[in-house]
Amino acid sequence: MSQYSTPRSVKKNLSRRAFLRATLVTAGATSLGAGIGAGPAGCSGGDGDGDGDEGPLQNGDTYFPQSVASGDPRAESVILWTRVEDPELAEDDAELALELATDAEFTSLVELEGELRTLVPAMALFDRCAKAKVRGLTPATTYYYRFIHTRAAGRYVSPVGRTKTAPAADSDAKLRFAFASCQDFNGRYYNSYAHMATMELDFIIHLGDYIYETTGDPSFQQTSGRVSTFSDKAGAIGFNLGTPKQYYAASSLSNYRELYRTYRSDPSLRKIHETVPMICIWDDHEFTDDAHGANATYFDGRKDETDPDRRRRANQAWFEYMPVDFQTEDFEYDPEQPFPGDIEIYRDFTFGKHMRLVMTDLRSHRSDHLIPEQAFPGTVVLTQAELMAELGELPAAASGYINVETYAAGVYKAVLAGAASQLDLDPADITGNLDAIHVNKLIASLDNPGVAEISEVDLMTLERGLSYRHLGKLGNYASIGSRYLVIKDTFDLWATINYKKSGGTTQDAMGAEQQKWFLDTMKGAGETWKVWGNEYCLVPLVIDLTNFPIAPFNQKFYMNADQWDGMRDRRDQILGELSQLTNVVALTGDIHAFYAGVPGMNADPSKHIVEFVTSGISSGTFTTQLVLQVAADPTLSATPGASDLAGNIDQLFRGTGTNRHLAHADSARNGFATVELDGAEMVTTYHAIEEANAFMDLTASADLASKFTTVRFKVEAGKPDLLKEINGAWKRWDPASNDYV
Repeated sequence: MSQYSTPRSVKKNLSRRAFLRATLVTAGATSLGAGIGAGPAGCSGGDGDGDGDEGPLQNGDTYFPQSVASGDPRAESVILWTRVEDPELAEDDAELALELATDAEFTSLVELEGELRTLVPAMALFDRCAKAKVRGLTPATTYYYRFIHTRAAGRYVSPVGRTKTAPAADSDAKLRFAFASCQDFNGRYYNSYAHMATMELDFIIHLGDYIYETTGDPSFQQTSGRVSTFSDKAGAIGFNLGTPKQYYAASSLSNYRELYRTYRSDPSLRKIHETVPMICIWDDHEFTDDAHGANATYFDGRKDETDPDRRRRANQAWFEYMPVDFQTEDFEYDPEQPFPGDIEIYRDFTFGKHMRLVMTDLRSHRSDHLIPEQAFPGTVVLTQAELMAELGELPAAASGYINVETYAAGVYKAVLAGAASQLDLDPADITGNLDAIHVNKLIASLDNPGVAEISEVDLMTLERGLSYRHLGKLGNYASIGSRYLVIKDTFDLWATINYKKSGGTTQDAMGAEQQKWFLDTMKGAGETWKVWGNEYCLVPLVIDLTNFPIAPFNQKFYMNADQWDGMRDRRDQILGELSQLTNVVALTGDIHAFYAGVPGMNADPSKHIVEFVTSGISSGTFTTQLVLQVAADPTLSATPGASDLAGNIDQLFRGTGTNRHLAHADSARNGFATVELDGAEMVTTYHAIEEANAFMDLTASADLASKFTTVRFKVEAGKPDLLKEINGAWKRWDPASNDYV
């Protein structure tokens, strides 16, 4: 009996064990002339087995609304994915037939488990997403695949997908691939993917923020144009409900699934998945903005946002919808397994003799941001004794502090704790050593506080230390001074002292197990290029505002402590080990900007690697985000010149010599990057498009390519230098002169 005689649904749901067996598929010989294929459109043709009793294949686009996708190509295997949607299935599981061929017409079928096609379950438990790992394939080979859904009315075929396996380990093959990140759907269009789809690529690396968990957060997203919505609003997190600024963040499994379905409704994204295999990791928005572990940051510390159940739901949807392989071949997501043990996504790939790709997960095991969003600015973090023990002297920034429990018989504690509601602070924070200047500021803000400010004379007698205020924290519940705009010099000092005290646990991106695996894998790689798929910036992004006329902004600041700048000592350790290897290159996303540079060790920048950072496919650029951030913060928005500084951030990055490791900065445009490499060199091209174009659907435009401009960089094998093509010549970036030579 033909496999197509299998019912379209399985009334008695498939067992877990059957699912695991069915998704591991072994390919065999190619049967030339064995079938009459449906062709690229997937809408007609015979059944391919010659018996002619099962009727023609019909267009099944309705039943495969997210089309098909492939991912994680290896020399002998690839992951194939689809999802079937059919109201008649109700709560039942389904079984789909999978066909694989070496031609788009399916006249040369590849045997699967000894047959011309095999069955793959689409389980209701996993939103009827179907995934098959096909093994036993030929290296560096293009394959075509399709799924077939059998109903009483006939057999319906998915769009045809094209994929390609990696070259064999001993191959001298050249590679061409793209890397991308950050593809907000709300009010924006995927013109970058439409342009990318015109290129011949071996694979695509996606570095995260494949979805955004919010349906139009006005602080950074568009709220007009096309939108993502939730049918399960009761299961979502609501913000500004009942106001014109109402929006939601995903929390239920239904919410997260709907986001993937919505994003995959975009024709350009579907086409990319239909034609090129993708290697994906997540960043933060696949769960929640600025995530660490199972923690969200929406409320900036006003409430505990630890939610491992929400994290597991986000992970399950990612597992269902992404064509990803895992370190354990028969891995299946178990919704009952506690986070973070429910899933591990770090993994590595070999592409011939010249590339080892190592993908990491920098969110699941990450420690909290060093400066809590709810940190009270006046809390002293380093006392005079601690500073003297570390430095032998007091830094110039140190200022006087009091023990609020005992100073002036505790009167300041009583007044501030009593006015906690008015001051919008937690009365529990009015304890221990507090910065005297911040105490005076709060006293001065009260009407008739009943106590005078600490006098200048008394201030001079106090021991001096550093508080959260000295690190840039100006508000009680705020991301500014916590995740963003952190004062560099004092933060560096405080972070390093705490790093030493904690044994490194205060700055952890990967977790001990993953970090050991990562470094061992990079060191053990014998391929020419060791490429790190890295979620967020390694290159420090510092602005020097020491000449800014308004205190306390006349400092050097880290722009983003959610990146590696917030874990500078851990970064230093990792870069110290990587810099001893040859040809290490990091590919990075997250920040919605194009950067290129040579991130190195804190004390010896000559010990460095090369990093290429791509901008977002469609998400608001870093410049736009900064301008919006300034406008939303009461202190910053009231500071003259702050908005202008945000709008001209690249001049601050590149104009002062503060970031001599940073060789290129373009913070105001969208796009993606492509890489071409062989045993001699690695050439990276940035494809940039003006952000204004993201609000228009230009995907069918005949002159879309003309909207993009390119910049090319090169790294030569055996040399740790970064080169840029300038007027047809390759120039080397020289950190000492802060220029290309």
